Amino acid sequence: MSNTTITPDMLLAQMRSMAAQAQGAQTQGLQASQETANGQSDFADLLKHSINEVNNASQEAKQLTDAFQSGDPNVQLSEVMLAKQKSGVAFEAMLQVRNKLVSAYQEVMNMQV
Repeated sequence: MSNTTITPDMLLAQMRSMAAQAQGAQTQGLQASQETANGQSDFADLLKHSINEVNNASQEAKQLTDAFQSGDPNVQLSEVMLAKQKSGVAFEAMLQVRNKLVSAYQEVMNMQV
């Protein structure tokens, strides 16, 4: 079992990597919204894809947590913490979108009365 020290440079590299991944996700989101505008995709597909991404982030965090708890020397605490935070933020964002959708639905239903 190797005991690797986490340096500030390692954390900075991980943060830069995550920023690059987030930038890629934003680009994919922009492409998806352009496809929707072009009629190539619909809202249900976009929502389903988003939910799957949140689920994947949650599963990844769980797998890393389990591996760390079982003593896997290849899994660092920083990886586990970042995955858990990423999963939490994604889930919170999904909840906010759901709340907005429910609110919009209620407004539409009130207009029909």
